[in-house]
Amino acid sequence: MNLSGEAVGALSRYYKVDVADVLIVCDDVNLPLGRLRARSSGSEGGHNGLRSIAQHLGTTEYARLRVGVGRGDTRRDLADHVLARFEPEERTGVNDAIARAANAVELWISDGLARVMNTFNRAEDNT
Repeated sequence: MNLSGEAVGALSRYYKVDVADVLIVCDDVNLPLGRLRARSSGSEGGHNGLRSIAQHLGTTEYARLRVGVGRGDTRRDLADHVLARFEPEERTGVNDAIARAANAVELWISDGLARVMNTFNRAEDNT
């Protein structure tokens, strides 16, 4: 995942996909488990995969849909947290987040990013 920009950049060049037509879906430890947040651009926020994508696309001006995975136990190494399996009590929330993220991607395809942000960035739609 840390080098995902290599694949994104190669595919976008090969298929001549404009950056405006790219949506990156990724995890985000800075969001509570299951929370979604869509943005049209921005920094990588410490996410190595997003940093790699920006390097290979040559811009941070690409759409992204972040899916919250929470920070977990702060005493635990962050890399261990994001690579670990979810706890059994988290599975329902994770499954719901996956379904909502899939809905958000479909909405992005049909109606664009502004509609996704208006629909899924609201806290009451993310719990």
